[in-house]
Amino acid sequence: MRSEAQAEARREKRDIVSGEVMDEARLIRFVPGPDGTATPDLARKLPGRGLWVAADRTSVEAAARRNLFARAAKAKISASADLACEVERLLRARVLAGLGLARRAGALICGFEKVSQALAGGGTAWLVEAADGSADGRRKLIGLARRQPRPVDVLGVFTCEELSLALGLENVIHTAFLAGRACERWAIDVRRLAGFSPLLPESWREESPVADGTGIVPDAKLI
Repeated sequence: MRSEAQAEARREKRDIVSGEVMDEARLIRFVPGPDGTATPDLARKLPGRGLWVAADRTSVEAAARRNLFARAAKAKISASADLACEVERLLRARVLAGLGLARRAGALICGFEKVSQALAGGGTAWLVEAADGSADGRRKLIGLARRQPRPVDVLGVFTCEELSLALGLENVIHTAFLAGRACERWAIDVRRLAGFSPLLPESWREESPVADGTGIVPDAKLI
């Protein structure tokens, strides 16, 4: 049975910057706001004609700079110079909110020992580590993730404080997102976020289970 996230990835729209037709999962939807500005619609629920841009900083900046929203809509639509930064901020908030939902649904494991067990059990899809957490514990878990038959993606953009607030817990450093539909839906926003911000701090690149240090397994299929 095909998952909701997989079905989403097969819907296609045209990027107004490159003209390329691609999966919605690789795009950001914008709509004209009440004030005539291009408004990010990450949930794709706002009314109005959708204007689609590839989910990366360069494309969103080009769309704003070259007045492509107005051209595509054949209407007066403006875009702020910091639109790409706004999209990044909204994506970060969605990814954090998704972690909170996953924890309440029982799909997120927290704590070094529990995460170690989850990784060893083979059911983990993502390892989420606090950017400011202990290097020793992180390296041990990333090493364990590297040894799994199915590579585990790694996310390290949030601080301990951000993770703790999102999950409603204290001192959150190590978390494991279990494979499943909830993770598939959440990972779509994470992969979009990767177009605006590295998923791993620069200092972690030697520790990542993937060679390019992005946190995402290079040959992973689009979820």
